[in-house]
Amino acid sequence: MLFGKNVKKTIKIEGMHCNHCTGAVADALNSINGVKAKVSLEDAAAYVTAGENVDDSALAKAVEDAGFKVVSIE
Repeated sequence: MLFGKNVKKTIKIEGMHCNHCTGAVADALNSINGVKAKVSLEDAAAYVTAGENVDDSALAKAVEDAGFKVVSIE
């Protein structure tokens, strides 16, 4: 559930090679309270809507803990 002002971010990710990879990243990001994420294998990116209280370091940690490298968060 999203509260307050929401922000949209694009996370560019290296290392995803299949739908299992995108699923792992989506599960990791969506497990963060206040985050809704869709992950694209073709774009090598996650498209995130998050509450303004969710910081980039939490997003990056979730992706990296799932075994992938964050290239950028915009």
